[in-house]
Amino acid sequence: MLDRSIGELSRFIIIALGTTILGFASGHWWLALCFGLAVYLIWLLWQQNRFDRWLSNGRRGPAPTNFGVWGDITDDFYRIQRRHRKEKQKLHAMLRRVQDSTSALREGIVALEDDGNLAWWNPVAGEMLRLQGEDSGQPIVNFVRDPRFVTHMHDRMRGAKQGDLQPITLPAPGDDSRILQMEVTRFGQDEALVIVRDITRLHNLEQMRRDFVANVSHELRTPLTVIAGYLETLQESGQAPRNWERPLGQMGEQTKRMTRLVNDLLLLARLETSERDSGRDRIAVHGLMERVADEARSLSGGRHQVSVVCDADCTITGDAGELHSAFANLAFNAVKYSPDGGPIELRWRVDASGGHFAVKDSGIGIDPLHIPRLTERFYRVDAGRSRESGGTGLGLAIVKHVLLRHSANMSISSVPGRGSTFTLNFPREKLTQASSATS
Repeated sequence: MLDRSIGELSRFIIIALGTTILGFASGHWWLALCFGLAVYLIWLLWQQNRFDRWLSNGRRGPAPTNFGVWGDITDDFYRIQRRHRKEKQKLHAMLRRVQDSTSALREGIVALEDDGNLAWWNPVAGEMLRLQGEDSGQPIVNFVRDPRFVTHMHDRMRGAKQGDLQPITLPAPGDDSRILQMEVTRFGQDEALVIVRDITRLHNLEQMRRDFVANVSHELRTPLTVIAGYLETLQESGQAPRNWERPLGQMGEQTKRMTRLVNDLLLLARLETSERDSGRDRIAVHGLMERVADEARSLSGGRHQVSVVCDADCTITGDAGELHSAFANLAFNAVKYSPDGGPIELRWRVDASGGHFAVKDSGIGIDPLHIPRLTERFYRVDAGRSRESGGTGLGLAIVKHVLLRHSANMSISSVPGRGSTFTLNFPREKLTQASSATS
């Protein structure tokens, strides 16, 4: 930059000295000097005008050939423009590769601008959500009107963490036979991506599985009732041969176990197929805990010390039967897996995040490796011990589905050999004062 200034100043001095020398020869040196400087100024303005016209025409064609300082400016600008053009071509090529790669995906991708307006989508998303080219710039909620998606998107754009919200499953717009799973991922300031997956086949398979389990369970109920009735009659009649007593007792126990399994399967099927948050009962927590504790003591037969600690009595809004099932399953598990004489504590506390029901035992504990899978159907940490205790392997799966229907979640802490603590966490909006409850 300094070299250019020195060069231009040198040209200016040469022109001034040259015109002054010529002016002395003619006797009018100052007129010659003014004429030379005017010519120099006109020359600079002419080059500036050429450069301005080239800019005004959108920089089409090669840059004008100038000299001096304007020549240097033109050359620098042309180099910057050429570098910018190359970078622009690279960005366009990268964008085309991104668009081509997303077009090859089986999932739909929708990019949202400020306020959830459509910016871009791949062909799969356009087909699943029935989007057209002229829809760009419109809010996505104009096309996906399901209230669950609207709430999910509002929560995500408001800043909810990725792990706090589950993907939304809903029918495709205009086609109820097609099931979509949608998830909003926020990035940047107010931008977001919507991932759309077609899970129709998976949904249908899951529905078939639920229907099969429910139908088989219903069909098994009648023969199990008949078998249990005849076994009970034979045992109580006193007419069965003595050597039949042990087989009849074992058959009775296994029939009861099968009956419990069928009942749990039917309950799971009902929880999966019915709508969430359908219950509007107001259940007093302390009363529910006392009932569950009495049932746990009955199951224990005096072998355990079951205590109830209710730090702040209140009520939960939900389904009374489902909540009782969730609380009881945790308490019964504590009884089954705790050694004789071990303490079992049922505790309720309330804090800023909501209400928390915890069951703490002094049982065998659980290796952290198994904790993520505990709520799977029929998953057992120790299969032999679970069967001996009479468990069906469905208790925690039932608890999980009850919590899903009440917008709650479960946390588990355990140390092998030192016991476990299962905690059910209910949101604040589910709680009310106990004084207005009916249990």
